[in-house]
Order: sequence, then C-alpha cells, then structure tokens
Amino acid sequence: MSSRPVFSSRLTTILTLVGVAVGLGNVWRFPYMMGKYGGSAFLLIYLAFTLLFAIPALMGEISLGRITRKGPIGAFKIALGNNIGGFIGFILLITILTANSYYAVVVGNVFYTSFYSVVNGFDSDNIQHYSEGLANGHLQYLIALTLTIICLFVISRGLHKGIEWVSKIIVPLFLIVILFLIYYALSLEGSWNYFKDFLNPDFSALRAPHIFAALGQAFYSLSLGGTFMIVYGSYLDKKESIVDIAAWTAFGDVGAALLTSLFIVPAILVFQLDMTSGPTLIFDTLPRLFNQMPAGQIVGSLFLTALGLVAFLSMIAALEVASTCLKELKWFSLSKKRILILIGLIEVILIYPSAMDANLIGHLDMIFGSGMQVLGSGISLIALTWGLSKSSVFLQFNSSSKGSRYNLLYQWMKWVIPLVLLLVLIGYIYSTISAS
Repeated sequence: MSSRPVFSSRLTTILTLVGVAVGLGNVWRFPYMMGKYGGSAFLLIYLAFTLLFAIPALMGEISLGRITRKGPIGAFKIALGNNIGGFIGFILLITILTANSYYAVVVGNVFYTSFYSVVNGFDSDNIQHYSEGLANGHLQYLIALTLTIICLFVISRGLHKGIEWVSKIIVPLFLIVILFLIYYALSLEGSWNYFKDFLNPDFSALRAPHIFAALGQAFYSLSLGGTFMIVYGSYLDKKESIVDIAAWTAFGDVGAALLTSLFIVPAILVFQLDMTSGPTLIFDTLPRLFNQMPAGQIVGSLFLTALGLVAFLSMIAALEVASTCLKELKWFSLSKKRILILIGLIEVILIYPSAMDANLIGHLDMIFGSGMQVLGSGISLIALTWGLSKSSVFLQFNSSSKGSRYNLLYQWMKWVIPLVLLLVLIGYIYSTISAS
C-alpha cells in the first residue's frame, strides 16, 4: 500500500481529475444535448442532478479507490469478494478498452479536422474534402493508433512526470482558449440577445427522455462509471478532503461545459445554424459555423485543437485504468513496460472496426459508453456502502460514524443513488429500444 504513488499537490489533483472529467463529454456532448433536449431547461435540470446525484457518486468512487488503494479489479475484489468483484472488474476492463478504441477514432477525427482546417479553412469545398478524409478508414486508423502510442508513452513516465505533467499543461491551456473564444463569440453582433432568448427556460416542453438525458449527462460528464475515478482516487493523498476534491472537480467540469456552451450557442444562433443536430454538431454544424464567422479558420482551428487536447486526457485515463487492471489480474506477471505493450496490441485490434465503419461508433457508445457508465457507477456505490464498513467510508470524509452530519449523505449514497441509477438505466434501455 505504501508503494502506491499519490498526487503531488491539491492543485495537480484537481487539474488531473478535471482533465479526465471534461474530455469530449462536456465540450462535444453537452452543447448538442442542450440543443436537442430543451435548452436552458435541460441546463437547470442537469445542474440539479449534478449536485444531488453526480457529486455524491463522484465522492463514492474516489473513496472506493482511496480506501482500497487499488484499481477497479482490486477494489471490487476487496469490497465484493474475489469471484464477484473480480468478474465485475474484468467486465469493466473490457468496457474501458472497447470504449477507448472508438473514442480514439473520434479524438483522431478532431485532430485531423483541426490540422486540415489550419491549412485549408472551412469553405464548402474543403468541408467536402475533409469529410472524405474522415471517411478514409485507414487514415483514421493510423491517427488513432498514433494517439494511443503517445498515451502509452505518457503513462510509462508515471503519475508525476507523465499524467500530472500533461494535465498541468493542457487544462489551463484549454481554459485560456475557451475564454478567448467566449469573448469572440459574444462580440458578434446580436449574439447576446440570441443567447438571452435561448436561456429562457421552457419547462412545459420537457418530457421524460429529456430528464433521463440530463441525469445521464450529469454522470457521463464527470466520467463516472467505476473506472477512471477509482484509479485516480487510489492516487489521492490520505490528507486530502474527498468532499473538497469532488466539489472542485465537479465545479471545473460543469464550468467547462458552460464555458464551451457560451462560445458555441451564441455563435450558432447568430448564424442561424442547427443547434439540434445531435452528435454530428462538431463535424457538421461547427465547420459551417466557422466558414461563416470572421476569422473562422483561425477560431475554428483553435477550438478544435483545444478540444482534441482535453479529450486526449480522457484517453490517457482510460489506458491508465487498463494498465492498473492488468496489473491486478495476476494471471501472469508482466512488467509495466510489457503491460503497456500488451495494451497497445489489444488496441491495434479493437480500433480497426471503428476506424473502418464510423456508424459502429454510435452503437458501441450506447453499450460501452452511456449504458456501462451508469451501471459501473451504481455498482461502485453498492461496493462502497454494502461491501465495506461504514466507519471506513466515514473516515474518507474525515468524520466519525457516530452522530455525523455525513450520515444522511452516506444513506443517500447507499440507497437513493443506486436506485436512481437503476431507473436511469431502465429508461435508457427503453428509449434505445424505442428509437430503434
């Protein structure tokens, strides 16, 4: 246990956790979710769900990691027993490897689009050309593999010289870029009036799928799912307050979503483009937006580069989870270098189908992204509150178990959140089947 590395400071802890939480979930997914599911009404419900459910769940996953000082397989074995815990951990290992395989293709597309637009811009002919490039499976396969290799190199350098170092550069850079883009977007004529109209909530338009989407987004955006936050929680110094770390992580994550929306929403509304285009917003609507904006070639390339870099941090986290899980399997004894090589070889196989068929990404994300994240987070809370002692959990909150003000929070994590997540999962499955 003493050999487990820990984050070097509170600042690096927060930057690293915010970096993995932000990813594509907020910068790519959140704006189109707002556009598709009711605008500011969706936003307010999302914020409420983040406060009531996602932050306590985040505290739970971080706590499970710090108590056990293990990754998913080791943590679930300790909490739920070798057989059940080991099986759950192994399923999550498969989930994270599969999810990273198609996520790498999407991140590769972002970087490809950014590079192409720097050179050629976003006019209609160039949009057609880069769309053909995105359809070139072998090119996308090569880019995704390159990103994977870079991720594995960062992980090989360890927590301090690798993961922390990269996070300390990318997260502040992302913030600076987004603040500049917000200033630029709100300087467009009429943008503020459009944005104020968009922010006027219409709760009468909300339906059950909108509410499920808001709750799912609250968990998706914080990268909950029994994987990332358990591993990074295992690196948390025992003196750090989990309550504070979870609050700062959620604040940074929600802030990134709102800041990104402050750039994207006003700009799209000014040029009267489609806010409801869904997942294709970043590869369809935004290029058309940048083509119409003054200095759009520079602004668009800057945004896509910042998006690609922050998404890259989630790839690092995914492969760090995989590395930790393979160490804990103990089916065979391998050095860290050989484990990373093995992960690379596995991703060589898994990335290929998604690179060759972009339609496959959506289907895989339904299973290994949104669905498994909700399930994994629910299992994590069950493992923490049912598999470990109440006193050990309270110690993570720097509190005793008798007469504590955290007792209500503990009961909320033990009973309410798992039940809510079960309902979300059922609703998600139902909506998926209905849509098909």
